[in-house]
Amino acid sequence: MKQETILSAIKRVSGAMKSMKNEGLDEIYPIGLIDIHLWEWPQGVGLYGMYQYYEETKDAGTLQFLQDWFDARLQEGLPEKNVNTCSPLLTLISLCELTGKEAYIQVCDEWSRWIMDPKNGLIRTGDQAFQHMITGDANDGQILIDTLFMTVLFLTKAGVYFNRPEYVEEAKKQFLIHIKYLYDRHSGLFFHGWDFNGRHNYGAVRWGRGNGWYTCGIVDFLDMVPLEEGIKQYLLDTMRSQVQALTSLQTEDGMWHTVLDDSSSYVETSCTAAFGYGILKAVRKGYLEQEYLPVGRKALEAVLERIDVNGVVQEVSYGTPVGNDAQFYKDIPISPMTYGQALTLLILMEGLRYTGEAQ
Repeated sequence: MKQETILSAIKRVSGAMKSMKNEGLDEIYPIGLIDIHLWEWPQGVGLYGMYQYYEETKDAGTLQFLQDWFDARLQEGLPEKNVNTCSPLLTLISLCELTGKEAYIQVCDEWSRWIMDPKNGLIRTGDQAFQHMITGDANDGQILIDTLFMTVLFLTKAGVYFNRPEYVEEAKKQFLIHIKYLYDRHSGLFFHGWDFNGRHNYGAVRWGRGNGWYTCGIVDFLDMVPLEEGIKQYLLDTMRSQVQALTSLQTEDGMWHTVLDDSSSYVETSCTAAFGYGILKAVRKGYLEQEYLPVGRKALEAVLERIDVNGVVQEVSYGTPVGNDAQFYKDIPISPMTYGQALTLLILMEGLRYTGEAQ
């Protein structure tokens, strides 16, 4: 694979993300999930991908975009606190580290304290798991695999930044609880959600992007904080089992289906990018054997094929709540999304690291 191909794709994808807006999709959520200039979880994932791009390239324009984005949102006023609206903070706390800007620090301090507040903070459900409360819906008794990426990674970084080890301990606990209720020991994959009220995994669907949040999230979690060897190996063993299962489900052209074990469901780019990024990084870090490198590279090639001339990543599924059957996931519409751009950026950057070009 040519380095120039990846570099060109990176520039186009990052450029397209900076101007992403809804081109006509009828959105059903209180805060739009497509327009880059809104504070919600897809935009948060997009900002995270942009910041990783900045870290590797030191592109001044990208850093300025990120700072301008947060300055504008802070001036507008922030939305209600919940699992999903914590997502942009994963990038904001990195800007705290970089700039030391007091306004950024105050927000990260306030929101991280809210997460940890047992009385007035993020709702806890069974086993004190973070309930997947979202804008306009507390989702009573529900936990989703998405929460690990949207909230727990930020909490981890906040614990390190503010020197509050209890935050890091809580993050470790949340990873273990979510694995306990969402990992499917029969397949090696994750279910999307668990309901503590009905004691069930909803439709027990092994959804692509949900699994991707674990694959890419765990390798970044391990970069954020040193872990006791037992916990580290437990988290990695879970990922290794998942990747082994994913390898058998990858399509001939390198993609994965939105319902991973249902070949009648459409192939989906954001989960493919998340898996590819997690696998490539895990091989590079020594968490996975070299035999999985072709799996990651095949995913990278597939994702590259789905970037159009304008840098917009195609075949990405829209925001997806937990569903009660596989058909629910098959019916989710396809639309360009900020997280599709961001996860694509992550796998592209990881591809460059193998060529030695990410300086």
